[in-house]
Amino acid sequence: MARVIWGLATSHVPSIGAAMDNGKTAEPYWKPLFDGYAPAREWMAGHRPDVAVIVYNDHANALDLDLVPTFAVGTAESYEVADEGWGRRPVPPVAGAPELSEHLVRRLVDDSFDIATFHGLDVDHGLTVPLSVYCPDPGEQWPCPVVPVLVNVIRHPQPTAARCYALGQAIGRAIRSFPEDLGVAVFGTGGMSHQLAGARAGLINTPFDRMFLEKIETDPEALARLTREEYVAQAGTEGIELIMWLVMRGAMDERITRIHETYHVPASNTAAGLALFENGGAPA
Repeated sequence: MARVIWGLATSHVPSIGAAMDNGKTAEPYWKPLFDGYAPAREWMAGHRPDVAVIVYNDHANALDLDLVPTFAVGTAESYEVADEGWGRRPVPPVAGAPELSEHLVRRLVDDSFDIATFHGLDVDHGLTVPLSVYCPDPGEQWPCPVVPVLVNVIRHPQPTAARCYALGQAIGRAIRSFPEDLGVAVFGTGGMSHQLAGARAGLINTPFDRMFLEKIETDPEALARLTREEYVAQAGTEGIELIMWLVMRGAMDERITRIHETYHVPASNTAAGLALFENGGAPA
């Protein structure tokens, strides 16, 4: 039987990937961010999953904004890296896990979630940057295959935080019902507080981010009760991406163990956070 072994919540800022791709991680602007990643990377390298379920949003690179599903799952054998306007990132294509993907789709539909499926999909920085946060030097291939789970956080109305948390719980149940013996990592990506345009462009709300980093472990139900309007008001128009962290948290057990967290401002005018959790409570 498959099981969730750990969860990673991380920002997916595109310039983080560009800093890695262009050898800038040791420069003064970027070094504090990547130093903060180091303990999590070391731990994850020693706890390699068989499959990663990565919850992210497309940024109008693979999907036409005229048709944006609320929730979708990729079911392909592999996923090419999207060209976001300046060439593809110099990272490997992403191998899929189609049997697990198809199982998740069936179980989620049976669990009353209307899921779109993508049998072909180019994946943008929303997915590849978290993979690089996990594994900065993949070589010819990433350490494990991936099930992409897409959430609409761009077009109004976005799903509620409560619905995302419930989706995560359903994903956790679906993973546990998969008959193959797999260790699965679940990534929740996006955020933290930021706004890219409008009168509040440049908004960063550190107190809200710190509260979120605490409660994603200890009281995710409180975060799930926040409305989309409250997320936008507190975290900015793009900060609503934080609802995707709740999908990751919902897939995990009620009790989890915090392995590492880091928080850095700014990363390309964005508050960048990372929180790594092992599933289950701390050993006695």
